[in-house]
Amino acid sequence: MKKLMLALAIASMSTAAIAQETVTVTDVPVKENSVETNSFWSNWFISAGVNLNAFYSSQELNLSKSPFNDRGKVGFNVAVGKWFTPGLGLRAKFDGVKGVQVNGAVWSPDNEDFSYWNLHGDVLFNLSNMIFGYNENRVWNFIPYVGSGAIRNCSTNNYTWGANLGILNTFRINKRLSVNFEVGALVAPKGFDGDATKAKDKAWRAADKVLTASVGLTVNLGKTTGFRKATDVDALMALNQSQLDALNSALAAQQNENARLKEELAKKPKEVVRTEYQKEYVSAPRSIFFNIGSSKIASRKEIVNLQVLADAVKADNSIKLKVTGYADSATGSAAFNQTLSEKRANRVADELVKLGVSRDNLIVEGLGGVATLTPNSYNRRVIVDVVK
Repeated sequence: MKKLMLALAIASMSTAAIAQETVTVTDVPVKENSVETNSFWSNWFISAGVNLNAFYSSQELNLSKSPFNDRGKVGFNVAVGKWFTPGLGLRAKFDGVKGVQVNGAVWSPDNEDFSYWNLHGDVLFNLSNMIFGYNENRVWNFIPYVGSGAIRNCSTNNYTWGANLGILNTFRINKRLSVNFEVGALVAPKGFDGDATKAKDKAWRAADKVLTASVGLTVNLGKTTGFRKATDVDALMALNQSQLDALNSALAAQQNENARLKEELAKKPKEVVRTEYQKEYVSAPRSIFFNIGSSKIASRKEIVNLQVLADAVKADNSIKLKVTGYADSATGSAAFNQTLSEKRANRVADELVKLGVSRDNLIVEGLGGVATLTPNSYNRRVIVDVVK
């Protein structure tokens, strides 16, 4: 009868220990103003369109006030870029390829067309996301940009540099496709058109300029086309607190029962049941969780889960603990995740040492990024297991 009671107690303790590893969450809480960093190959885009441009040279006077009247020329543009955060991106863009040469003091119909191109890099600022928060389903995004690059007047074989600024507007069709409308300006040294003079008493004529308006399509590339909200680990822990409280209550009841059983076992030290009980009790692995990109333990309450393992090692020096660190493969590069998993494993190992475990009884390793658990935040953890 006593052996039956002991077997039932052991089964209950094993179930409680395993239950600590199984948490079912149907609605994972997220941080409203934080997103997860995506991999390098996520959030790329390409765009192409047609543009209407108008040149203003440094030496012209008495021209039409309409920027595209008499001098507008149709060209094209292509660009490739990447969003690193919802508010910040980079792109490389090619603009061209026809303009109207205006080198005289007064524009005339005799001014000749010429060819040119502008290859520039731009920094994009999505003010819609910066001001109103990230929303992957937002229809209109307002995106100012600044940049610089190389330009060439192909007709005069003149290379120089230029500064670019403008406003990009994108209108979402679906997660892969959007329409873009852009207005911008190129400012170049006054010798870009082949004539380095400037109209006297006209300060704004100190440089050659191009005004551009374009319309086109943008295609989002990569395995991810947006940003996921970062999991709020603190809120997640609070969400499951009722489950943890129930488990702790059951554990307290089992500890009281164990104390009674130990008193009975002390009267019969030759029985083998105690050894089997200890083995079952400490064999269940413990998991310690971390926030995204961090090697700081998310909740100090989780350190309590290590006390049983520490006590077992101190009671039996032949027991060793394997401390294995992980990161989630959905965020960060492979090299970053490998380093992060090692830092997490070493952080938990340090906590075990504080609990009295010798370094000689620890096997510490980091296995980099994984995607074995759902939700993805559960992959940011360290597992402590018993080995012999």
